[in-house]
Amino acid sequence: MDKIKPKLFSVMKTYSTEQLIKDIIAGIIVAIIALPLSIALALASGVGPKEGIFTAIIAGFVVSFFGGSRVQIAGPTAAFATIVAGIVAKNGMDGLVIATVMAGIILIIMGFCRMGSLISYIPATITSGFTLGIAITIALGQLKDFMGLTFKESPVETIEKVVEVVRCIGTFNYQALLLGLVSLAILVFWPKKLQKIPASLVAVIVAAAAVKLMKLEVNTIGDLYQVSSELPSLHIPEFSFDKITSLLPDAFTIAVLAGIESLLSCVVSDSMIGSKHRSNMELIAQGAGNIASALFGGIPATGALARTAANVRNGGRTPISGMVHSVVLLLIIVLLMPYAALIPMPAIAAILFVVAYNMSGWRTVLHQLKTSPKSDIIVLVTTLVLTVVFDIVVAIGIGFVLASLLFMKRMAEVTEVHGWVYADEVDEDDDVDSLFLKKVPKNVRVFEINGPMFFAASDKFFDVITDTSEDVLIIRMRSVPAIDATGVQTLETILEKCDKHNITVIFSHVNEQPMTIMHKAGFVDRVGKDNFCEHIDAALIRAEELIGSI
Repeated sequence: MDKIKPKLFSVMKTYSTEQLIKDIIAGIIVAIIALPLSIALALASGVGPKEGIFTAIIAGFVVSFFGGSRVQIAGPTAAFATIVAGIVAKNGMDGLVIATVMAGIILIIMGFCRMGSLISYIPATITSGFTLGIAITIALGQLKDFMGLTFKESPVETIEKVVEVVRCIGTFNYQALLLGLVSLAILVFWPKKLQKIPASLVAVIVAAAAVKLMKLEVNTIGDLYQVSSELPSLHIPEFSFDKITSLLPDAFTIAVLAGIESLLSCVVSDSMIGSKHRSNMELIAQGAGNIASALFGGIPATGALARTAANVRNGGRTPISGMVHSVVLLLIIVLLMPYAALIPMPAIAAILFVVAYNMSGWRTVLHQLKTSPKSDIIVLVTTLVLTVVFDIVVAIGIGFVLASLLFMKRMAEVTEVHGWVYADEVDEDDDVDSLFLKKVPKNVRVFEINGPMFFAASDKFFDVITDTSEDVLIIRMRSVPAIDATGVQTLETILEKCDKHNITVIFSHVNEQPMTIMHKAGFVDRVGKDNFCEHIDAALIRAEELIGSI
């Protein structure tokens, strides 16, 4: 069973100085990446730059400290932009705080109720499609800064950004592109020579030095954003029953989205480091992180896949790197903001290009496209396209519904109902001796059901009552693992028709789950307990007794 215990407490038992150095370096690099992202996502969410940074600092630290993942980096993400903007526009910042706090409480309850395991019900094709879709979204979102374009609008959606890139291609800045290409070259080739010094850090330093010394006309963080040195402070809004009631739907939306995105991020990062997260503890940590973020001036947060991937790729292997990332962001605000302002945006874009490539899992996707059945390919491609064109909520929702429908279709296809073959029904060309036949009394018919009895396969079960010339009907259910309400209703229909023709129904080898459902529905009492037999031999003996008494 999934432990309710922070991953930090487990990994510290074998922590080493070597890993501490790697975690510190990874934390610094992730902080550098998180700074412009946090600001940009905050602005896209209809709030100020400081709210984005406060979210990365506070939620990032709390989630890393209490979380169930070794490498999860939490902070503001693009998935929340539209939701947050709507809440702020309608209810103001106090409304956002109340909704986020309630969402945090919901997440904590979900964690203690051990609902984190529900992530296992999301197929791998959805995860692959979502991951590749996010990677494409990240890459497309960096085209503006990589080419030094000047946008006329401020698009939020990926497709809108691509359209704006095409529209504003005339503002192309060759100096920004050259600096981005140099940074990208460093990121690609540096690790092949010197792996001990992170390529991301080298690229940032070289790019910043080039802009400063060569006086390049390239946008830096300081050119695009104004960030004050103000520290987070506690703010508790006025709670009221009316506000809580009106904001409860928004709170559930934030909670569900935060839970899904954070757990999906954990799943992806697990595959990158060969670890296993504690999903219930992660939900609790996400809840605590969102509560703290909201009360100290931040916005909703969740596991950030891009920053988590950057953490892994730069050597982070324990929650210490996430905590370092938060502390570094705090130090940048207080002490180093002038220097952080010198970081060129093309260098940040180049880093995110590499992060997107590394996290995309394109090899896995290609393998799945080559080897998976058509239904899985449809789910993967649909999730991928919807992630890029719309957002994660739409992609996961529709992808999961589509996967469920296709799964039910496959289950319905494998469910079958067939009558037994009797010696006098065998063709002359068939080898009678090769058939495993049991002696069946006269005027008794045996039907065997294989597969789950659920609504998608209900039409197949009526084959049982196409022949009503016998006195006793045996329905063998040893290969029926589960039944739903529609399955019980179908059996009731069969029983009604048999009653009209004076046919007695006997059930053989009913498994635990179907038997429990039949008891609850009162079906067992209606059929009679004597007509439920443990195995087919007992059912045949019972049929013979009934035939003899007629």
